[in-house]
Amino acid sequence: MIKARDNDYPQATFVLPISLLHGKPRMFYRKVPRGAAHFSRPGKPLHFMPGPDRSVERARMKMRLAIIDDEATVRQQLSRTLTGEGFEVESFATGREFLARMARFPFQMAFIDLKLPDMSGLEILSILVTGHEDVESIIITGHGSIESAIEAMKLKAFHYVTKPFRLHDVRSLARAAREKMELARENRSLKVALSDNGFISGFIGVSPSMQAVFAMIKKVAAVDCNVLLSAETGTGKEMAARAIRSLSPRREKPFVSFNCGGFTEELICSELFGHEKGAFTGATATKIGLLETADHGTVFLDEIGEMPASMQVRLLHVLQERCILRVGGTKPIDLDVRIIAATNRNLKKAVESGEFREDLYYRLNVVAIHLPRLAEKRDDIPLLASHFIGKFNLAFGKKIENISREALAILSGYDFPGNVRELENIIQRAVALAEGPVIQAGDLPPDLQKLTFSTLQGEGLPTLEEMERLHIQKVLNMTGGNVGLSCNILGIPRTTLWRRMRKYGLEKKD
Repeated sequence: MIKARDNDYPQATFVLPISLLHGKPRMFYRKVPRGAAHFSRPGKPLHFMPGPDRSVERARMKMRLAIIDDEATVRQQLSRTLTGEGFEVESFATGREFLARMARFPFQMAFIDLKLPDMSGLEILSILVTGHEDVESIIITGHGSIESAIEAMKLKAFHYVTKPFRLHDVRSLARAAREKMELARENRSLKVALSDNGFISGFIGVSPSMQAVFAMIKKVAAVDCNVLLSAETGTGKEMAARAIRSLSPRREKPFVSFNCGGFTEELICSELFGHEKGAFTGATATKIGLLETADHGTVFLDEIGEMPASMQVRLLHVLQERCILRVGGTKPIDLDVRIIAATNRNLKKAVESGEFREDLYYRLNVVAIHLPRLAEKRDDIPLLASHFIGKFNLAFGKKIENISREALAILSGYDFPGNVRELENIIQRAVALAEGPVIQAGDLPPDLQKLTFSTLQGEGLPTLEEMERLHIQKVLNMTGGNVGLSCNILGIPRTTLWRRMRKYGLEKKD
């Protein structure tokens, strides 16, 4: 059996058996697609020649590709090769033909000869950059020079190669350009999703628990009622309060934040309600309290469970009567505020034990929102880490690009008793100490570096296949099934991911 060169016909294997025709041996060609059965010799059983599985690649969106070259043989050769790669190909002998077609039916990719009868490839490239920024262009020419190469790259050409070229290189370039375009498209889609479909400015999270929080915030923001946030320290209670205010009709009005824990009763009273001049020793002037300052706006009371009993009474009066009385004052002042309270305690138990007023609890708890611990939304750790890397790159003037898989695995297995605030501090330290463009495990705090596989995953050790399936499933869940972004995180080609998804039954069911 003789095989023709792969470069001649990139999508086929040619089998050349010897056949008897009119009594004479004669060679004949039979075109057989890769992966198809064929005879190795007449009368012998069928053999299967495995080839690359391109079914998944061709199932992608079919991109329109233009070939602009004045040589007919080059146009035919490239057209045949790139059609086999799943592109919808059209070829043109002149630049003006291409531009006229481009104006009516846009292309996503173009192979452009540098020397054309009517205009140069650089002129075409310049027009594409001005009016069609999303088009990936590849300059292919027999007239290559350093100057033209530099000019092409300045005009944002994807690549620059010279004739004679190998079809293998052409295929590789087309795939790489397509991968870049698909990743850019997926990133744009992700940004739209982040801004429009369930995400809230200031919050980062793709986990189901955070999506539920986003949905609840959006619902309650439009309704002018009090809200009680329950969450551990470091989970973003104030951020949630600000998000509610930013989506509410009170968004243009004041936002006042006050922590009820760690202050004396007198100080809380003075700060929240203000006082009149001469109300007590040292009160040399009238002071406007925070509640009065926030009139028509939103007041965030953190650690509400720590508020002294006497202050609970005064706050209940504000909620019932919609007015306040300054310390030492005699005239009630009308007040229109929305109260968002937060606690890390179980207020129901505090009510049962008599530590917190039941009537105040129900006044505050019109709508309750629970913010999950970071350990309950591990799928969000990679996104949060990436966000904090960008934040501290700006703060420290660094250029950290990513975090290593080893470091991310340690973070993903850690319980984070300090929640998101602790993760932020860890990334801040890592960005400050990292010497290269990638945060390594050695840049994490020493106590995290000591975490072993067993401490992260528990005593039961799964098989390698189980680990792979679970990890792929986790990444797919984290990205909402976004294959391109999942490939980027996993560091594998799309075809490999599709095979693994098929193998483990992770494909989306229609």
